[in-house]
Amino acid sequence: MGNAFACMPRKEHRGAAAVSRSKRMGSARSARGGPKLTPAEEELLHRQALAMAIHQHLDAGGSMSRRIDAGASLSRRMAPGSTSSRRRGDLPDSVTNAKPAQIVLENLETKKIVLVHGEGFGAWCWYKTISHLEEAGLEPVALDLTGSGIDHTDTNSIATLADYSKPLIDYLDKLPEDEKVILVGHSCGGASVSYALEHCPKKISKAVFLTATMVKDGQRPFDVFSEELRSADVFLQESQFLVYGNGKDKPPTGLMFDKQQIKGLYFNQTPSKDMALAAVSMRPIPLAPIMEKLSLTPENYGAVRRYFIQTLDDHMLSPDAQEKLVRENPPDGIFKIKGGDHCPFFSKPQSLNKILLEIAQIQAPSTLLPGKASAEETAAEKS
Repeated sequence: MGNAFACMPRKEHRGAAAVSRSKRMGSARSARGGPKLTPAEEELLHRQALAMAIHQHLDAGGSMSRRIDAGASLSRRMAPGSTSSRRRGDLPDSVTNAKPAQIVLENLETKKIVLVHGEGFGAWCWYKTISHLEEAGLEPVALDLTGSGIDHTDTNSIATLADYSKPLIDYLDKLPEDEKVILVGHSCGGASVSYALEHCPKKISKAVFLTATMVKDGQRPFDVFSEELRSADVFLQESQFLVYGNGKDKPPTGLMFDKQQIKGLYFNQTPSKDMALAAVSMRPIPLAPIMEKLSLTPENYGAVRRYFIQTLDDHMLSPDAQEKLVRENPPDGIFKIKGGDHCPFFSKPQSLNKILLEIAQIQAPSTLLPGKASAEETAAEKS
């Protein structure tokens, strides 16, 4: 099972908030090849950064679980939402507003939602989402993929998507036989979700692709970003952001954008406090998993319902690129977040939460009452 942060008690938050700018920038430099932190120092810095973010969230009136891996007693407060999806193969250009719907815990297929981070991120990035989902009575779990968050694996050693996704597959394999989860994958985490759908379809109730690499059979995750980052061949020859962990005479092993690139591509609508958290927590992106072609079958990958969440102010995966994804590989439902950048768990956490609650309430077609319309027949746009 992947790593999960255990957050500091509130009385320690103010001390953690004193992490200096020099430390934050020092961590960012070390990720680019400067003096390397020891695993203990790296883990401490990540915990301090997360504690600082949580403290800021609490001061703003939010609530936060003491654990990233949910398991403590959960709030039973109900959260409003409104159904926002489209049926597979029916993708109109416009959408209509839907009435808010109350979450009914008794009708859920599963309460467990597994959050899978994108490239360079870790379990830490979901701290707002975890808080909102727990308040609604759900059971969110955020995992660190291999070489991410506080997993100490050297990213240069990750050679396959299977290596990268191992914590997720291990987690699913350990679930009780009759238990299923909802998977939510962000950005290139969509490739890990697709890999899990192919290898563990009976453990997954639904899969949610959050502005993610919802690739087709035989496609590479990197191909999804080719319009923004150029073709893979050109990128590998010319990009200044490649990491050569095994030496310049060997193929590149990773990718690391500079601070301005990260801000422009990922965080164009994200609060500065969350950008500060990302500055000390993001790690180099292992290159091999996003350059690997996926093998996906209708019997496994195609057996699980998929939903796609579009973000309409996304600079990393443009709205046009997202529309192309859903046209070429139609999901069971599409949701949209207005004003959301590539990281809506930072920029639009409440809108994201409402959509996740709505998806959690969508029942399998066989469980619908006679004459009751499927939630997938309605579409709405989030503000």
